[in-house]
Amino acid sequence: MLNQELGIMETANKAKSKIQSFTDLDAWKEGHKLVLVIYEMTKEFPKEEMFGLAIQIIRAAVSITSNIAEGFSRQSYKDKLHFYSMALGSLTEVQNQLLISRDIKYLSSHNFLEIANQTVKVSKIINGLIKSSKTIIHNS
Repeated sequence: MLNQELGIMETANKAKSKIQSFTDLDAWKEGHKLVLVIYEMTKEFPKEEMFGLAIQIIRAAVSITSNIAEGFSRQSYKDKLHFYSMALGSLTEVQNQLLISRDIKYLSSHNFLEIANQTVKVSKIINGLIKSSKTIIHNS
């Protein structure tokens, strides 16, 4: 009886951990955190930057999670790979814009490091998605 109950619990836990939506992906979750931080950070930019660097960095950050979401919905791993690669490109764009923001003193060194660390975390996870997609493509 106990073994049967444990089996049911194990099955329920597996069902809970199965990725059913793009919002279940760690890449999306961590990317979303980055988007929220960037929205907050750009509120501190000078008003004249609201249609310059601020909007560019926001759009690039949103593009990260949008491409992860779109890649998740694709049926072929070739298509998934394309969108995950686009997400990585957008992330690199954000990293460049963060460097500019720091160098023109729109970001403190402390805030830059905090956000830069989040971009590294997102990069590692997206690279994992890319690697696994490439492996699946190669093995099929």
